[in-house]
Amino acid sequence: MSNFLTHGCIMGGVVTTPNLDAALEDYHGRLGLNIVERGELAADLAASWKCPANGGARTATLQPQSGAHCFIRLVEQPVPDEFMPVRTYGWAAFELTVQDVYGWPGRLKGSGFDIVGPPKPIEGLPYFIPMQVTGRGREMIYLNEVAENTLSSDLPKAASLTDHIFIVILATHDREANLAWLQEKIGLDVGGTYTLEYTMINKAFGLPDGTQSSITMVQKDRLPIIEVDDYPEPATARPQMPGCLPPGNALVTLAVDRLDAINAAFIKPPAVRGGAIYAGRRSATVVGMAGELLELVEIS
Repeated sequence: MSNFLTHGCIMGGVVTTPNLDAALEDYHGRLGLNIVERGELAADLAASWKCPANGGARTATLQPQSGAHCFIRLVEQPVPDEFMPVRTYGWAAFELTVQDVYGWPGRLKGSGFDIVGPPKPIEGLPYFIPMQVTGRGREMIYLNEVAENTLSSDLPKAASLTDHIFIVILATHDREANLAWLQEKIGLDVGGTYTLEYTMINKAFGLPDGTQSSITMVQKDRLPIIEVDDYPEPATARPQMPGCLPPGNALVTLAVDRLDAINAAFIKPPAVRGGAIYAGRRSATVVGMAGELLELVEIS
């Protein structure tokens, strides 16, 4: 543990994938993340995530070569036929800070990642250069090269070619209500709001070029955490197999100072857990307003 861990810090994200071995070729072999754990998803942890059917599923945990205390956990489960990325509410994407973003299309050629947005600056947001890919489980991953801090937040430059998750994207039908929930229940701060032409949303919903969307950053002091996006009316709840994780970007893990200070109902009571991400600390999971799974790990 290090000073990386403060209240609201992103400690990891869970991705579901139909073939764990193939996904490891992508996340380890192409993105260069280190495999730190492999095994089966513990039944009690699956129950705490509200996905008892995933107990015993094959899983692996990966960490950036920088050593940042932030992990991507892959859990093997089938992908529902009807699930499409950037069309449903919940966790829409994980944003990783990377080096040399313009070199990533070549590095990912022939992998299980499909490039849906090549590296491209965003007009009005000069702070980073993003690109977007989808994986074998139809998860959305952004690879962002940081250029500078925003006026209200500090953006981390990558210390390895692929580094940690520094922003997670939440898709919602009621942005203002979600912001209030994160502020009141989890103790986070509402940051700046931006209105822009969001290419990924426009493409996913067949909206005309130039259509504007509103997004708001949720942070803690100057630490960016969650981008909350308004999704248009055709968006739906995410299709989900009974007792299983949401497909794609399934769950986000945040550090919190004290679980006893969280003003939201836990799926299961807090429990002490071992392993790379928990390291003997208590954790518990809540369900947010957009149906998102938010796991909280106590760091005090």
